[in-house]
Amino acid sequence: MPADSAQILPNSPEFTVTELSSALKRTVEDQFGHVRVRGEITGFRGAHSSGHCYFALKDEKAKIEAVIWRGVHGRMRFKPQEGLEVIATGKLTTYPGSSKYQIVIEALEPAGIGALMALMEERKKKLAAEGLFDAARKQLLPYLPEVIGVVTSPTGAVIRDILHRLEDRFPRRVLVWPVRVQGEGSAEQVAAAIRGFNALAEAGDIPRPDLLIVARGGGSLEDLWSFNEEIVVRAAADSMIPLISAVGHETDVTLIDFVSDRRAPTPTAAAEMAVPVRAELFAEVSGLTRRAILCWQREQDRRRDTLRGLARALPSATDVLAFPRQRLDAAASALPRALKASTQTHHRRFAQAAGGLTLRVLREQITHARRQLGSTGARLTHCAQAVLRHRRDSLTGLAARFAASRLANAQAQRLQIARKQERIERLAERARRALETTLRRDDARITHAGQLLSALSYRSVLARGFALVRDTRGQTVRAAAAVAKGAHLSLEFADGRIDATADGVPSAPPAPPPASSPSRPSRPAAKRTTRPPDQGSLF
Repeated sequence: MPADSAQILPNSPEFTVTELSSALKRTVEDQFGHVRVRGEITGFRGAHSSGHCYFALKDEKAKIEAVIWRGVHGRMRFKPQEGLEVIATGKLTTYPGSSKYQIVIEALEPAGIGALMALMEERKKKLAAEGLFDAARKQLLPYLPEVIGVVTSPTGAVIRDILHRLEDRFPRRVLVWPVRVQGEGSAEQVAAAIRGFNALAEAGDIPRPDLLIVARGGGSLEDLWSFNEEIVVRAAADSMIPLISAVGHETDVTLIDFVSDRRAPTPTAAAEMAVPVRAELFAEVSGLTRRAILCWQREQDRRRDTLRGLARALPSATDVLAFPRQRLDAAASALPRALKASTQTHHRRFAQAAGGLTLRVLREQITHARRQLGSTGARLTHCAQAVLRHRRDSLTGLAARFAASRLANAQAQRLQIARKQERIERLAERARRALETTLRRDDARITHAGQLLSALSYRSVLARGFALVRDTRGQTVRAAAAVAKGAHLSLEFADGRIDATADGVPSAPPAPPPASSPSRPSRPAAKRTTRPPDQGSLF
């Protein structure tokens, strides 16, 4: 059969393997120059050491090899991941080295919102399994932070809303770390900003914030995807500064919301969570002060009334001492008879005892008492030795327990002293910063008041050549009609005062010159503008 085929086609052209592969490559590239393929990524193990990415796209029945060159991979906003369903756009070509066709991908996008949500749920389960979303990790927000750090775009409306809300509620110092909030590299910038704020020294030139706000306006899931990146979530979890996430609107949910210490539905709500209302705080403090004073006054009145009632219920001193005095008088009258009867009774008992005391009885009693004394002394010696041994053992045990307790107590006291000293240092630092802020604010207020006083003083008008006219009573003369002929006046100039006398009567002021129609109208005076005081920069 092969021989017959060779005889049938004797003039068929011969191709080398390279020529055949090149012809197939041109045919495939001409026929499928630009295609879009939907499939699931398989065999992806990350970028190669050269920077290129090699994997395959598959569906239920077929599979095609795919490659992304290093330059295209670096510009991609959406990166390939194993098991993700995507839509790939690129050119179809062949690889002569292994006789297979492949697609060179130029753009990659997820196959609908469902794929992004599936990726988000998978990443959420992974991070939750590591414990990053546990409630025990969350920190309490400071009641009144001194410095607030904001991570957001410097050109959007978010930063203006936050600053305006803080100004209305309780003005605080704000540090803004400008970042991109969507697009290529935005996740790395947000993570770097969070870690940068945490890396600031507490006593450095740039103060370390007491609270962080990561904010962005609303948008689609693709626009908010930077805040679902693992690098941003881990940076927020590692933050030692309390963090509020205010990404999107109330219905938008990102992974940074689960790891942050507090989630705000909007950036404006984040500013409301950060600080209390100063006016309400002042009103509450004033109300509590008034309530405390009223409670103290009512308690004092109640105690005064109780004391007065008890004083009225007490009997007088004469009534209290009447019965004891009566008993004392009765006892004093009965005392001589009682003493005489007691003396007689004791005399009879002494006489009876003296009749029973003979020399033999006394000797027997002394001998018996001596034997009892010896027996008692021996028992006392034995008991004393036993008691001493027991006391010695007890004291030895107590000494050991006392030494251990003293050591433990000393360690506990040292730890408590260290904590108290640290707290005192923190309070001293806060008091110093508060004092410096108050002094700077008062200094600025005094300086402004001095400038305003200088601007409104009439002496600056006198320095321009004008004079202040006063009458004999020291009252300012404001019109010529108020001056009579021969009146004595006092003229105050910038360099001193002189006395003067009015020689004539007031005359009418000169009429203004008539306006000439042909003349060119005079140019209106330039409007004098007053430059507002320096408001500073938001950044």
